[in-house]
Order: sequence, then C-alpha cells, then structure tokens
Amino acid sequence: MARGKSSTVGLALGLLLMTLVGECYGQCSDKFKVGYYEGKCGKYDVEAVVFHVVKKYYLQDPDTIADLIRLNFHDCFVRGCDASIMIEGEGTEKTASPNLSVAGYDIVEEIKVYLDQYCPGVVSCADIIVLAARAATFFGGAYWYNVETGRKDGNVSLAIDAEQGLPSPRIPVSAAIQLFSGYGLDTPDFVYLLGCHTVGTAHCDKFEDRLYNFQNSGKPDPAMSPKLLYSLQKKCPRGANSNNQDFLDQTKGSEFKMDNGFFKRILEGEGLLQVDQELAYHPETRPIVVRAAEDEKVFLAKIGPAMRKMGLIGVITEGKNRVGTCKKVNY
Repeated sequence: MARGKSSTVGLALGLLLMTLVGECYGQCSDKFKVGYYEGKCGKYDVEAVVFHVVKKYYLQDPDTIADLIRLNFHDCFVRGCDASIMIEGEGTEKTASPNLSVAGYDIVEEIKVYLDQYCPGVVSCADIIVLAARAATFFGGAYWYNVETGRKDGNVSLAIDAEQGLPSPRIPVSAAIQLFSGYGLDTPDFVYLLGCHTVGTAHCDKFEDRLYNFQNSGKPDPAMSPKLLYSLQKKCPRGANSNNQDFLDQTKGSEFKMDNGFFKRILEGEGLLQVDQELAYHPETRPIVVRAAEDEKVFLAKIGPAMRKMGLIGVITEGKNRVGTCKKVNY
C-alpha cells in the first residue's frame, strides 16, 4: 500500500522518541505509564524496536495490520491484556476455536526474543502486543496515539475462557454493547473497535447462515444487499464447508486501509458479519456509524483512543514477565 510512508514513518519515529511526562489515560503510576520503558533496555528504544519489526512484516504482507489488531483484541478480552493468548500447550487459549484463525504470534515472539537478548524479562509480552497493534493501526492510516506500558505477563491460559469470553460474530448489538461496557468501553468505543473490520477477512462459516438460512428462516438475511448476496453465495456454496473467505470491508481498493469504507458499506447492506450489519440499524449505534461514514477523519481520530482504552482491560502491574519467549511461563 503506497501512501507516502516515508513522511509518516518519520513522524511516528519522532513520536516514539517523546515521553509525555505526566500524561495518563485511566490508571497511572510509576509502574504503568506512557514511556515506561525509557532507559530500561540499555541503548535500545523498546517502542522503536516494536515499530520497526512490525514495519518489516507490514511491508511483506499488509494483512499484518488486521492480524495484530485482532491478536490484541483476542488477548485483552480474555483475562485482560496479559499475553495469555501467547502461551502454548494443550487446553490453552490459543487452542480455543475462536483463536484458531488468529495470526501475528510470530511477530510478537520475534520482538520478545530480540529484546530479551539485551534486557531479559524487562519487556512484557503483554506490552509488545499492545505496542504492535498500535503500530499496525498507524501503518493502516489511523492517527498515532500514545499507550501506557508497564504491564506484566499473566501465567494462566485456558481455552474455556476464550470460548466463553470472546463474542460471536452473531452476537446481538445490544448484548455486545453490554459486554463491552463491562470492560469499561462505551458504545462509541464498541462501534469504532468493530470498525477495525475495515481490514481483515472472515471465513464462510462465520456468515453462511446469512446466505441461506438466516435465523432458521430458510431464507437469506434480508438486510444483505442482493449484489453482495449473489457474490458470497458463489464464493461460499451451501453446505460445502468451504475454506474460502472474503474481506470484511467490501470497499474495493481499501481492504488494507484503516478508513471509513467499512461504515459506508454496512449502511448499504454490505456487511459480512451479522453484528457488523446490525451496527447500521441499531438505534444506539446507527448515529455513530452515519457520522463515521460521512467524515473519514472521525474514525481515524477515534480508533486510537478506543484501542488505548481496550489496552487497560485487566492490566497486571505486579509480578514477573516471561523470559526469552512468550510461548511459556518460565520464571
């Protein structure tokens, strides 16, 4: 995606060198603040290292944007932002069905291994996930935002927690609003975080019921545009157990951009997931969707603060970090 990256990357690197002393969003202390890692890893700027590694992967594959944002969400919504999703083994979160298609683990692991050569156990896997997601949103075109660091890694990872805690793509909007509220995220936060579906894809099994048997009606979802319905029925034949997938944002040419195309498309009945499409019609979310669709700057400015608030879920500031790897608890 060629978007004048030399100037924007320069801007981001300039921001990485700035520590906003005293700035706090939510809880704040010497153990958890913006710029926590300054001077804690020798000559290495921890946030700059994360930024550069993510940049390397992004230039190889723009899907990196969606991968890291989704990894961040799936971690924070289960036991909080503690990198429990990274732990490998039988019955861990990584093995849960909602996480089988999650990617980006290798990027976080590479950053952890690199940093631990110079400051073992200092930088948490939990912070790396949050910082990597921030870099990903920036490379997608969203505005830069500051994040608190100082999280410690969790040492418990259970598949059942992910199975029960992660929302289904068919969750009603009212239930999703309530779920997000329980994590300190208000309705606009919910809408903008779901707006991250402006990047990424979904497999046929996540929306096949909308194509053929919506809510056991024996018919397609009437909210889906006929054009999209025809296209998806070709891509996802009924009962074929297809491994095919399609872009969550049906805006041609912006599939890897953090823009407002997603909001425009769901207003036209072109949302793949049921919960995405319902955003356009639910009375509590429609005004937010309409505003974001009308002014691209709204989403670009709001997604950062929403991601930052999500990064406050279940933060651990006492304890130890994993050493040398994010894959296992080894302290």
